[in-house]
Amino acid sequence: MAKIFCVANQKGGVGKTTTTVNLSAGLAKVGQRVLMIDLDPQGNATMGSGVDKRQLELTIYDVLLESASIAEARVRSEKCGYDVLGANRELAGAEVEMVSLERREKRLKLALAEVERNYDFVLIDCPPSLSMLTLNGLCCAHGVIVPMQCEYFALEGLTDLVNTIKQVHANLNKDLQIIGLLRVMFDPRITLQQQVSEQLKEHFGDKVFNTVIPRNVRLAEAPSYGLPGVVFDPSSKGAQSFVAFAEEMVERIKNM
Repeated sequence: MAKIFCVANQKGGVGKTTTTVNLSAGLAKVGQRVLMIDLDPQGNATMGSGVDKRQLELTIYDVLLESASIAEARVRSEKCGYDVLGANRELAGAEVEMVSLERREKRLKLALAEVERNYDFVLIDCPPSLSMLTLNGLCCAHGVIVPMQCEYFALEGLTDLVNTIKQVHANLNKDLQIIGLLRVMFDPRITLQQQVSEQLKEHFGDKVFNTVIPRNVRLAEAPSYGLPGVVFDPSSKGAQSFVAFAEEMVERIKNM
């Protein structure tokens, strides 16, 4: 059965989408079967996986409203080596439409139950707010991967996220836990980043992944070509770090 992970952080601009698509590509590269789900109406993870969101006939929107199954709505990203359940602007309307529906926070979980045996990993790119969409992700996940920059305000945002995860764990999903914190856009030359990194390790211990993702131009350029950095330039430091992170994830779930 697949391990289902949300990539989440209530702070915007911390590299959630970059992490989701590159970890998906990294896991595919090390032989894992991967489904990447885009839960953000901006559809950046869809486009960043080599899938044109404007051409999609079915999306996660149709799955949440139960007018299509995941098997019908997913598409294969041949370049990246994983399946994509894409999103586009339609998804923004799902928030309002789902308010009055039954089992509204469990719809993704029910849909995934039909296909999860076909995958080793399901990775969900969540929007930065705690919305009905994020809640659907958290309700079906075994854990949360938290990408974060090593700077002061990131620590404040982390406190909010930990509280949210505790509430969802208590009320909706007993399996939910923080799998780990991933340090991204890391520049070892900046003293503050080193200090925050040390604080994270002191406070969260082995919840901090050993892999660190450096600030890397090739990772930043890759989305404009509609590809993860791991596929766009496999020899770049950023791509190699994400493949190392994928290997660390595979090892970590063996012990879960």
